Amino acid sequence: MLPADHRLTRPEQFRHAIKAGRRSGARTLVTHLALDDAAAAAGSTEPRVGFVVSKAVGTAVVRNKVKRRLRHAARERTALLPDAALLVVRAHPAAAEASYEELVTDLDRCLDRSLGAAPRRRDAAGSGQVAQ
Repeated sequence: MLPADHRLTRPEQFRHAIKAGRRSGARTLVTHLALDDAAAAAGSTEPRVGFVVSKAVGTAVVRNKVKRRLRHAARERTALLPDAALLVVRAHPAAAEASYEELVTDLDRCLDRSLGAAPRRRDAAGSGQVAQ
């Protein structure tokens, strides 16, 4: 489960991430990564993650399974995101048949592409090493 301070819940944040964010796609999902300037100015530096899984993915049971898998994978990767980042993960219909490993591989590939131009978060010790 993602902690509450890492969840993207407000519709305007979803819209901002999708419109202004860096888009990267794979077979099973698409990611949109944006920096939330308003949150950074207010001092909130936690990255936030939200998920979009439409009815095209499958029945409610299938959609919830895909969301749970993506949420678990994203939770392990929040340390890689820059401060005040907004990440929206949108599942494609192919995610319904994909294994957890395939979803993780696609998420990692999309994040690597999106983070190629964005600054990465530093570790908590402040040694300047990139968190992995």
